[in-house]
Amino acid sequence: MGMTITEKILASHAGRQTVRPGENVWCDIDVLMTHDICGPGTIGIFQEQFGKDAKVWDPEKVVIIPDHYIFTADAKSHRNIDLLREFVGKQGIRNYYDPDFIPAALVGMPTAYADPLKTAFAGVCHVALPQHGHTRPGEILLGTDSHTCTAGAFGEFATGIGNTDAGFVMGTGKLWLKVPESMKFAFHGEMPPYLMAKDLILHVIGEITTDGATYRAMEFVGEAISAMNVEERCTICNMAIEAGGKNGIIAADKVAADYVRARTDKPFKAVASDPDARYRKVHEFDAAKIEPTVAQPHSPDNRATARKLKDVKIDRSYIGSCTGGKTTDFVAAATILAGRKVVIDTFIVPATTEVDHDLDRLRVGGKTLRQIFLDAGCHVGPASCAACLGGPEDTFGRANEPIKVVSTTNRNFPGRMGHKGAGVFLASPLTAAASAVTGHVTDPRDVMDLDKPIGRA
Repeated sequence: MGMTITEKILASHAGRQTVRPGENVWCDIDVLMTHDICGPGTIGIFQEQFGKDAKVWDPEKVVIIPDHYIFTADAKSHRNIDLLREFVGKQGIRNYYDPDFIPAALVGMPTAYADPLKTAFAGVCHVALPQHGHTRPGEILLGTDSHTCTAGAFGEFATGIGNTDAGFVMGTGKLWLKVPESMKFAFHGEMPPYLMAKDLILHVIGEITTDGATYRAMEFVGEAISAMNVEERCTICNMAIEAGGKNGIIAADKVAADYVRARTDKPFKAVASDPDARYRKVHEFDAAKIEPTVAQPHSPDNRATARKLKDVKIDRSYIGSCTGGKTTDFVAAATILAGRKVVIDTFIVPATTEVDHDLDRLRVGGKTLRQIFLDAGCHVGPASCAACLGGPEDTFGRANEPIKVVSTTNRNFPGRMGHKGAGVFLASPLTAAASAVTGHVTDPRDVMDLDKPIGRA
């Protein structure tokens, strides 16, 4: 009996020839990531268990990316940055992406970076990790954030862990992992231009529910997946956790390998599932038959088609986050917004400083993405997680009232974007942009010229 890609990666890191679902194995870890929300807690546990002066197992394999509560006047958020700086300085951790525009012991709102190319700050960890060469096929990446599974788009085992486990990894470079069963999701055929990866994964979650893949590996295959760029693949894997998945994963092909090699010279070995690998279940879809999909409040599996929600009025559109704030997402949104005006508050939040730079570098119809958004009447903010996790009340784009928001983020539980009474409708960047120009949930086909090419980065 063959093995799945997930089983092969765990076996190799446990020094085993084979593993089977349900087994517990000690695995060597390639990368540990933490950020400003969980970093201080992880550091506290590490120092408590290993000693105040203990050294991390390998400073080259620890990556710390502050990203969540950056642009706020909240003093506790600033204190977290100070704690991270102190720790990386003592440990010699070089993979630290400092928000250098926040001075020590800052009082008040920080002034954002003046140039996205001239700051050590990177932005949202799940997009910054691949951009800076920390995601590599065949490796194990663990992070103190549930959406660490994003990196499965590069053919690696990537999953979120808690502060206690992260503190242990920080000291030993190992973790006791249970081998998950695998489920296969095959998307056949060509994806139509009005669909994005977000539609596909929302469709899947609507099919199997938010616990349909609990502690299982969600493996994505098929022609529609192979045709995606790495950013769209990241969106697919990012939301595996919303179905309860332990990890999402896509076998690394030339597209993924070329992306990785352009960003790191570290060696890697891609693996793929065996033809006779065993899966808990196989789900098959015709990509052409899927419609623009929305998750209604207050769960990612509360699925409906955008067309069926056309009478739902929206107060705000939010295009950003690790799931919907990548360059590809903004090129798609700009295709809709070019030459139009938004009729509701619309927030544009690049995931990373690299994406922020792309807003000025890339053009649609002769105008830069940033100019298209500004001309349309959007509010454009600096790179960060911003309102995806709610945050302090002064967070850019936060829902501070019980409003309805169409959002490209990944989670829509009560209070996720701020006010507990706010209703969040998860959607693709195309759907979010279309809804911004109509004021109600809108199928992008209703405002797109399908005879013209759709922007894809």
